[in-house]
Amino acid sequence: MPRIRHTTLTCSPGCTVEATLELFGGKWKALILYHLFEDGVLRFSEFRRRMPNVTQRMLTNQLRELEADGLISRTVFPEVPPRVEYELTDLGKTLKPVIHALKEWGDKYAHSLKQKKE
Repeated sequence: MPRIRHTTLTCSPGCTVEATLELFGGKWKALILYHLFEDGVLRFSEFRRRMPNVTQRMLTNQLRELEADGLISRTVFPEVPPRVEYELTDLGKTLKPVIHALKEWGDKYAHSLKQKKE
């Protein structure tokens, strides 16, 4: 089933928030972006090592969506076996403060949960 995407951002005050969340929402996209911010360029197998719980199919789909949205670029090297590398586009790099803010908030939230259990 294809994703419903915003084609214009003139619907309501929260519309741009919804449109932004569509870009890196989902279980794995923010994590993919986070790893690219940390490492610069990654191959498919490196994503699999860093995210062992994601299936190959889901990772492929999430990478394709991020590429279609212009946040990452995919470079295929004509070698045997083929080598494919992913990196952030200039547009994708602009999400760095957003992703890092999510990580900082998540760290604080995890810490507060840990303190509640003690």
